[in-house]
Amino acid sequence: MQNTPRGMRLHIGIFGKRNVGKSQILNALTKQNISIVSDIAGTTTDPVEKAMELLPLGPVLFVDTAGIDDEGKLGEMRIEKTVKMFDRIDIAVIVSEQSGWSNFEKELYEEFTQRKIPVVAVLNKSDLCTINEEKLAEITALKLEYVIISAQNGTGIDELKQKLIEIAPDEFINPPAIASDLVPSGELAILVVPIDLEAPKGRLILPQVQTIRDLLDNDSMTMVVKERELKEALGNLKKPPALVITDSQAFLKVSADTPKNIKLTSFSILFARFKGELNEFVKGAMAIENLKPNDKVLICESCTHHAIGDDIGRVKIPRWLTQYAGGKLNFIHYAGHDFPENISEYKLIVHCGACMTNRREILSRIIKAQKAGVPITNYGLAIAYALGIFERALEPFPMAKEIYNECKQS
Repeated sequence: MQNTPRGMRLHIGIFGKRNVGKSQILNALTKQNISIVSDIAGTTTDPVEKAMELLPLGPVLFVDTAGIDDEGKLGEMRIEKTVKMFDRIDIAVIVSEQSGWSNFEKELYEEFTQRKIPVVAVLNKSDLCTINEEKLAEITALKLEYVIISAQNGTGIDELKQKLIEIAPDEFINPPAIASDLVPSGELAILVVPIDLEAPKGRLILPQVQTIRDLLDNDSMTMVVKERELKEALGNLKKPPALVITDSQAFLKVSADTPKNIKLTSFSILFARFKGELNEFVKGAMAIENLKPNDKVLICESCTHHAIGDDIGRVKIPRWLTQYAGGKLNFIHYAGHDFPENISEYKLIVHCGACMTNRREILSRIIKAQKAGVPITNYGLAIAYALGIFERALEPFPMAKEIYNECKQS
């Protein structure tokens, strides 16, 4: 469980004013001294993250944040870090003392409600006093879950864990498929895995590993080959595979070597629906058609790595999009959790497969793009469109293909 990638964990954020006991709650939940606890307001600066297992949800990530009421120049920077966590949180824990909610907690609640993020209200420090009934009525009127606890002596912590389990998004109880819904039990999927300079030594990259596990859990069969062996592998089969899945960088060769009667897609496109919103990304990819020389294109990577050789995000995709646009484009790159405040100046956003971050963060970015009127897509879809094999890559996804055809006709 400790080796589960953060991008696959339920993110639970702990928010509130300074000195309400957020760090003490994190320590009580994890039964470890993760965060520094002090009577001095503003002890927590950067968000503190702790991975653990919370059954039956499985792997989760708790995030302790700085007080939303922090002051001064340094306080503003701390609040900014806290606000950035909003984009990544699947469940919000709003902590207050027994005195009840003030405008700070109410504004937090309104923000999470707009984002459709489930909220638990925690009234801490019950060992010191009891809550005013009028203040409690204000919280119950919002029809949200609440727990009265004392992080100091541990009372109410188990009840808080139970509340978190009850309000967890359904996708964490019944996780969506990556590819197993496309390959029936007993059927075969061929996974095409190029081994290039950026392939990790001695292992496969995360999307490939997760896809294999997803298929095996469904009792589907898998065959893993490099792009040069695909044609021979297909020729040796008595029965064609249900699906061929390729690294997007090998799309052209794999498409040429895969008969038209066999469905084909890429790991990145599978992750477009697993970590984001496939239909929205399909619409975004079609904006490539309208790119003109000097247009600004934002390329986002969810991980930070040293780019070498023909890096897909910094070399290959810019090259293919430039060729398609017929002139030089202005590419801006962001990595990790960094994302520009003003995206209205971009004509297109191209996101990686997001294997290293959680779905909530990608959905948050999609919403920001929609509000700004900027099309957003991901690596695999952008590559397929630029290389002229977009329609074939959508073959396994009837609804996405229908949206593509509708957009093409409009």
